[in-house]
Amino acid sequence: MLRYLTAGESHGPQLTAIIEGMPSGIPLIAENINHELARRQQGYGRGGRMLIEKDTVEILSGVRWGETLASPVTLVVKNRDWENWSEKMSPLAEHRDDSLAVTRPRPGHADLSGALKYDHDDVRNVLERSSARETAVRVAVGAAAKSLLQSFGIAVGGFVSEVGGVAAQCPDLALTDIWALAARSEMFCCDAIAEQDMKRAIDTAKASGDTLGGVVEVQVTGLPPGLGSYVQWDRKLDARLAMALMSIQAIKGVEVGIGFESARRPGSQVHDELFRNAARLEQGAAWAYYRSSNNAGGIEGGMSNGEPLLLRAAMKPIPTLYKPLRSVDMRSHEPFEATVERSDTCAVPAALVVAEAVVAIEIANAFLEKFGGDSLVEIRRNYEGYLEQIRNA
Repeated sequence: MLRYLTAGESHGPQLTAIIEGMPSGIPLIAENINHELARRQQGYGRGGRMLIEKDTVEILSGVRWGETLASPVTLVVKNRDWENWSEKMSPLAEHRDDSLAVTRPRPGHADLSGALKYDHDDVRNVLERSSARETAVRVAVGAAAKSLLQSFGIAVGGFVSEVGGVAAQCPDLALTDIWALAARSEMFCCDAIAEQDMKRAIDTAKASGDTLGGVVEVQVTGLPPGLGSYVQWDRKLDARLAMALMSIQAIKGVEVGIGFESARRPGSQVHDELFRNAARLEQGAAWAYYRSSNNAGGIEGGMSNGEPLLLRAAMKPIPTLYKPLRSVDMRSHEPFEATVERSDTCAVPAALVVAEAVVAIEIANAFLEKFGGDSLVEIRRNYEGYLEQIRNA
């Protein structure tokens, strides 16, 4: 069982994650994690904080000489803006200054509900933790999960397919080639024409003080059939992935495969027919069964089916607008325009990197449940035994 906790506030000294259940022998170095952290900070339409924070990770435990030890892994991402907030976010009672209280909750955020739930009269106590800044350390955890999966030939990637109503046309290429195209784009988009239209839409929104959302798509290749289970609702792989994606700030919808489109088609145009060709085994395939389509998105009956995993997540526009929405002051109960925190015009490219991370974490967890062991060597032995079992099924 792979599990993790994150801690820290947006303007606190640092963000911290502790990962438990990581087997020994998994390659894990700061440079690879930093690569993912840098990707999260890229993207056209980002705000001023990306000029302040250049995220890097510190590995404080659980790793020695570039490999995990099987003890808890501690990852830390420092907040470089902390020096400007050391008293405003201080844990010390003597630094309390009630004149700094934020009392105007922002529509679309956790502000009001969180203040009511936890009996806060200062909304900053809510927005500091509910901020999407928390996703920086989740990306670090996702990088560790990706490293585990890569040890078994499993790759996680993706691209931005839509921003502000501008949809990209995905080329008919191998997923690895599509990921390479997206990696060269400021929008993580694999359609150069659509990318320019997306940028123009972002410029227009920024000029009017507005924000834009979009759609990100994540794919996983190299998965064996059988991750997840149909025997209980909370073991279904698609359910767990949907929860992981919906846990990302601002994500409002998730699809697997063709998703909602499957509700509009007859069954004959939805379900992926099964074929078997033993010659595939001689060509390097691990199993003989295959499908000529993948409308199911690699999951059937709550389990991976051996096809690439295809996931899509919809991100709403960031609700912090420079053209503030109307709100109500929690102390005076008078109507006001909502407080403006430093924000992005569009963070869809960043959402893609976070989506890849949470998917990698959930897939790594399911992989360990199926092939679990205490070391990379033991897990590999279990995995290879399973592949031999299904090879001639």
